[in-house]
Amino acid sequence: MGSHAADELSKQGYDVTIFDQCESPWIKKDQKTIIGDIMDREAVQAAVKGSKYIYHYAGIADISEASGSPYDTINSNVMGTTIALEAAVKEKVERFVYASSMYVYSPYGSFYRASKQAAETVIEAYNQKFKLDYTLLRYGSLYGPRSQNWNGLKRLLSQIVKEGRLDYFGTGKERREYIHVFDAARLSVDILNVAHRNEAITVTGSQVLNSSELIDMMFEIVGCERDVSFHNSKSLGDHYVMTPYRYVPQKAKKLVPDEFVDVGEGILDLIGEIHTENQD
Repeated sequence: MGSHAADELSKQGYDVTIFDQCESPWIKKDQKTIIGDIMDREAVQAAVKGSKYIYHYAGIADISEASGSPYDTINSNVMGTTIALEAAVKEKVERFVYASSMYVYSPYGSFYRASKQAAETVIEAYNQKFKLDYTLLRYGSLYGPRSQNWNGLKRLLSQIVKEGRLDYFGTGKERREYIHVFDAARLSVDILNVAHRNEAITVTGSQVLNSSELIDMMFEIVGCERDVSFHNSKSLGDHYVMTPYRYVPQKAKKLVPDEFVDVGEGILDLIGEIHTENQD
């Protein structure tokens, strides 16, 4: 998501500096890269010098990894955010944009959800104490190019493409509001409008599918007969089934794109990327 937001910012005329542990394979010619670690306070401070806006995507984003590594998750996602906030205050940044998650509404998500809830609370406290403006972006079910292997839709589609079958951990009734990363990136830049200052924004799509419908679509697009083994829904573990809504943090406005990438078109593009990765 971070690389797509960076590309959209560049597209809209912003000068973009990317701070990461390694250089992005998708870096644009007009983007600058600084290699560093979010836990290095001096490096972060130097990287944000002169910045007008900070988009904070750093941290552990895989729910399974977070569940098995509570200390690292809290340290990276909460303390890392605090380090970025300290730098933002010192540099008098105009807006701190934080990549949160729909899981902040939920009792699910384990330490990933807890770290996002905690980070949001810390951001609100910095606003109260230092008048640092912010926007919280609570992303829903993202999919599209550059996805990590643990991304839900890519993981399912990869097995179908490679094996012609699918092991699905759930009932098939799970529902998600899928949004393509291109659409999410545009919305992530639109929020710089003053109207979204100090707000929580829900970034999800308008295409709601249950897992069974999505699986049918993927098999049809791949062009092979549907072969699915459904496993005990308890295997979902830290993932919600129908809705994340239960916990009540700061209320959020929901933004959806007026024009969006259709799920079928997005799946076609993702199949092409999976084939390319297999050839490499």
